[in-house]
Amino acid sequence: MDRFIKIYSWLVRGIIALILLQTLFFKFSAAPESVFIFSSLGIEPWGRIATGLIELIASLLLFIPATIVWGALLAAGTMLGAILSHLAILGIEVQEDGGLLFSYACLVFILSLTILWIKKEDLKTYLNRIKSLFQ
Repeated sequence: MDRFIKIYSWLVRGIIALILLQTLFFKFSAAPESVFIFSSLGIEPWGRIATGLIELIASLLLFIPATIVWGALLAAGTMLGAILSHLAILGIEVQEDGGLLFSYACLVFILSLTILWIKKEDLKTYLNRIKSLFQ
């Protein structure tokens, strides 16, 4: 991986982790906005806490070289769930946030896919290992 890609990868992973860890505070502190969101989805409080734990794990995995792909997959999957929740149930704007949470979910999803593209050879290796387990 050339120097630019390495720096870019660190920057992207840092942005993902920063967003996930920042929103984690609101989930773990039972901020009214988080409670509202997960109540609207019918999964309060366990969904809020579980999502927070998943986001924490994803953030940590993004900075361990052997687990970057797993962190990006976990972040992308979690954000896909958030995006679909916004589109199907919550709406783009939640409690007059101007669509900020939806925008964060989209940004983290896109940046996670970017990491998966950068680490596509590792991803292929992992997928082939998983595939071989079922053969």
